[in-house]
Amino acid sequence: ALQSLYLRINPARYYYLKFILEAYDGLCLLSTVTGKRGCVCIRYPKSQTKTIYRLLSSLAGTVKS
Repeated sequence: ALQSLYLRINPARYYYLKFILEAYDGLCLLSTVTGKRGCVCIRYPKSQTKTIYRLLSSLAGTVKS
């Protein structure tokens, strides 16, 4: 089963985040919950939890709303 993480990001930065996450082939799935408000859902295997959190931590300043 995949883990789910819901975040609010700057809607204008959605494609940037998507591009970065897709570069890590098979790491996770990114989908919008509410596009205009910048709510997104990241689904990932439990084994990738540390990687996801480290990556998101490093990107926080560039995608925050």
